[in-house]
Amino acid sequence: MSDYDVLVIGSGPGGYLAAILAAQRGLKTACVEKERLGGVCLNWGCIPSKALLKAAEHYQFIKEEAESFGLGLDNPRHDWAKVMARSRKIADQSERGVRFLFKKHGVETIAGTASLLGGGKVSVGEKVLAAKHIIVATGARAKSFPGMEVDGERVMTYRSAIASTTQPESVIVLGSGAIGLEFAYLYNSFGSRVTLVEAADRLCPLEDADVSAEIARSFKKQGVELVIGQACKSVRRDGDGVHAVLADGRDLRASHALLALGVVPNVEGIGLEAAGVSVDKGAIIVDDSFRSTAAGIYAIGDVAGPPALAHAAYAEAHVCIARIKGEHVPDVDYDNMPAATYCQPQVASVGLTEAQAKAKNLPFTVGRFPLSANGKARAIGASEGFVKVLVGKEHGEILGAHLVGHDVSELLANFVMARGAEVTAAHFLHTVHAHPTVGEAMFEAVAEAVGAGAHL
Repeated sequence: MSDYDVLVIGSGPGGYLAAILAAQRGLKTACVEKERLGGVCLNWGCIPSKALLKAAEHYQFIKEEAESFGLGLDNPRHDWAKVMARSRKIADQSERGVRFLFKKHGVETIAGTASLLGGGKVSVGEKVLAAKHIIVATGARAKSFPGMEVDGERVMTYRSAIASTTQPESVIVLGSGAIGLEFAYLYNSFGSRVTLVEAADRLCPLEDADVSAEIARSFKKQGVELVIGQACKSVRRDGDGVHAVLADGRDLRASHALLALGVVPNVEGIGLEAAGVSVDKGAIIVDDSFRSTAAGIYAIGDVAGPPALAHAAYAEAHVCIARIKGEHVPDVDYDNMPAATYCQPQVASVGLTEAQAKAKNLPFTVGRFPLSANGKARAIGASEGFVKVLVGKEHGEILGAHLVGHDVSELLANFVMARGAEVTAAHFLHTVHAHPTVGEAMFEAVAEAVGAGAHL
């Protein structure tokens, strides 16, 4: 029997960071992982997908925009296998990076599948490990529904799609959240015929309505076929293709289909019931310190419920380990949790949408600044999109920020920091923004919200 201060189950963003933070504080720490260090995010999600999306962006520029910059790039072509190989190489580098950090900070890596036994004990194969504090960070997997027959070849989830060496000739993408939008953009940029199906009445339905409208306009312009307001009843492999049936009876056929219908926490088969850990709506119940209903057992990341975001898991890891050590840190502020989608144009947001602010009966003004009015955006050929800000009328606080445009995820932290520090619109407008930058559009949007705009 091995004894640890902290034993982490799962090495995704929340799990590996929790293990490192615990070891840095002098706690004897181990991390159990059944696959690759770094979990879904580093191996089959966040990082390799961004490598693919950057390749798509470059290819789209070469095909459609290079000539407008005076650049002669005749007969552009792409090698899908090489595009994928680069993405996998970057995933491998990320996995090795976590392995290096574990070694550097003294985190023991245990390969295998863990199961809670109760009483501070965990089995991994034939081994039984004991720990004062056990952190469950088993993540989540792609959600599917009855009638959707995933085979990993023709009917895919992100897990199989992210490493497929076969480019779809045509593809039906089900769902227009972050994963759906990103894969739709990726496939379309490389010439696949894409049909994007969304059951809600607009694309990216969790975002502000103006964002949804702008993304729909952009995707249509790029050549993506949109089917909005229609749920998919079934999708299955049909020979060398797929067959999908929509709620209105419409038949869709393509060479491939991708299910991007959200994720479900991995709570099965890890001994939660035996250990006295309660689950609600498919996720582990935790308090503000990420303690479960069983003494000494914690849960962070996707397995503890939404938001299913890597940076949320990072934040939860910081708080969880600090509380284990008895340190005073603020709770994770989910009301100020940023969200980003990395198609081009990108989507980035934090705080309330207009609909949410109205539902809360909060008086506010709206400032919106188009990137077409920003000199730097025009100069770099990235004038599509806007920055939109909601400012409270009573106190001038930034209630929400919604951005659409090239690489706008890189701007979002400014609004997150401003909201976290309770920066008012007045303070924001007294902060000098470098010129020329696309970031000036944030300043201009706030200025428009309070009637101080000068560039529209």
